Amino acid sequence: MLAVAQIDYIRHEVNQKGESYAEVARRMEVDPRTVSKYANQEEFKRKRKQKRKARVMDPVKPIIDKWIKEDLKKKKKYHRTAKRMYEQLRDFHSYTGSDRTIRDYVSKRKKELKESMTEASLPLESIPGTAQVDFATGPFKYDSETIDLPYLVMSFPYSNSFYFQVFPSENTECLLEGLQRMFQHMGRVPKTIRFDNLSPAVNKIFSKGERELTDTFERFVLHYGFQYEFCNPGKGNEKGHVEAMVKYVRQLSIARKQNYKYRRFQ
Repeated sequence: MLAVAQIDYIRHEVNQKGESYAEVARRMEVDPRTVSKYANQEEFKRKRKQKRKARVMDPVKPIIDKWIKEDLKKKKKYHRTAKRMYEQLRDFHSYTGSDRTIRDYVSKRKKELKESMTEASLPLESIPGTAQVDFATGPFKYDSETIDLPYLVMSFPYSNSFYFQVFPSENTECLLEGLQRMFQHMGRVPKTIRFDNLSPAVNKIFSKGERELTDTFERFVLHYGFQYEFCNPGKGNEKGHVEAMVKYVRQLSIARKQNYKYRRFQ
């Protein structure tokens, strides 16, 4: 039987270039009847390679994928090694293959899963005129004594700037007073402000994401005319910029340990 390349050559020389069977047979050193057979064959079906079923690996692939996904959410020092995965599969999941097969699969899947997770983690768009607000607690110096006090932060992701104000309490009065002072200092009001589900602003969260606002906060919003947004419960990444600024202020207060007054940092 001729090779695929030889058969293609015959069909090309005879059918495309018009060469005789005898001439092609002479050049290929085969029988002219062989040339005629393949030249006139209506369809040549090439033999496809059969994929071998990974009978040993198939049952453990979902387990390995699950472990890798779990590890990618942890610090690197807590990640399972390929060797450890192999030992667990061998001892507890009846795996009978080689450790080399596990190492190759783990290396490949880690790259694939990292890429898919990176593509899924798209950054939130920063739009001019939008702000994020959050309360936190940090150590501040007051009357020669360092105590933990609440502070309100309003950040601006687009310009990467923020304001903060220290208060004696984290309540409705302090929230609205802090926002009002910041508006007055800026001489303007942001178009849209994103909040966490602060109790001074939200009375209740319903199953479909709707919220019942406190009367005082609702009147404040109507007075200043800005649009409000609230993060989904437990989704701190939806206001990641202000959370970063909250951490920065806390670190700054720890480092300086002084009585902070309202000011702006850029």
